Amino acid sequence: MTQIKEVTGTAFVVAEFRAEENSQHAPLYQDWVVELFLSEDSKRAARRVAAGFPPARELVRIRTKYFDEVLDGQIASGAIRQVVIVGAGLDTRAVRKQAPGVTFFEIDDQATLTLKRSRYAKYRIDSGVTFIPGDYVTDGLIALLKHNGFDCDAPSYFIWEGNTMYLPLESVKQMLAELRTHVARFCVSFDYMDEAVIARTTGDAGITRLVDSFAEMGAPWVTGIGDVHGLAGELSLAVVENVTTSELRQQYWPDRPAESAIFRYYSLCTLASSRGDAFDRQLSA
Repeated sequence: MTQIKEVTGTAFVVAEFRAEENSQHAPLYQDWVVELFLSEDSKRAARRVAAGFPPARELVRIRTKYFDEVLDGQIASGAIRQVVIVGAGLDTRAVRKQAPGVTFFEIDDQATLTLKRSRYAKYRIDSGVTFIPGDYVTDGLIALLKHNGFDCDAPSYFIWEGNTMYLPLESVKQMLAELRTHVARFCVSFDYMDEAVIARTTGDAGITRLVDSFAEMGAPWVTGIGDVHGLAGELSLAVVENVTTSELRQQYWPDRPAESAIFRYYSLCTLASSRGDAFDRQLSA
């Protein structure tokens, strides 16, 4: 069986936190597929992170709900024909969100995709997803996609979950610039930390412990974004939505008080190409 040492440990931690929502009284979402990847090793890894910073569990569940909602909206509107999960990890949306006329692509390292193939085969799950092994930063996102049947002229939605904080800012800009240059009509949703989190200047000891815990797992956070509107403008992209997890938390769990400042520093956004007015109006609807 593939162990945590062969697949990025953070992928298993995120999967464990995501799975916790399944047992809630009124769950934000249901992800029965993620259970296929969990083990005692992954549970121990997740417990270590949660012990140092319990709100990390809610952060993952909030962002899962957000990305699910945006994807559901785009599929229901008929606005997209392709969905690309960039740095997919143990994402399960290609199974959970299958829809006629919509093709899913996942990009990640070979070990992660091999694990997913084997678990899907074991449980006879036909995901229909196109798995693309590779490093989208060094190999080039568009090059990987084009070699695997992606149509740059078809309206597409990119989910870039849990990636930006691990990359240099120039790599973040490179990825977005590739989309703007090569994909005719698209939107992309991603999460990001504020610069103060990366710089450890929030004044909150718990947040600093969280940053340190990921560094100790060999996955340090290196980039925060202070002005996503400025970033979008620099790249000629439109901001469809930008929301803090604090705002989403209040929306999803209005009766649950926040016990950490991290929710003010962790945000989710959706950007879109500025070409194709009709498509952009659908994205904003």
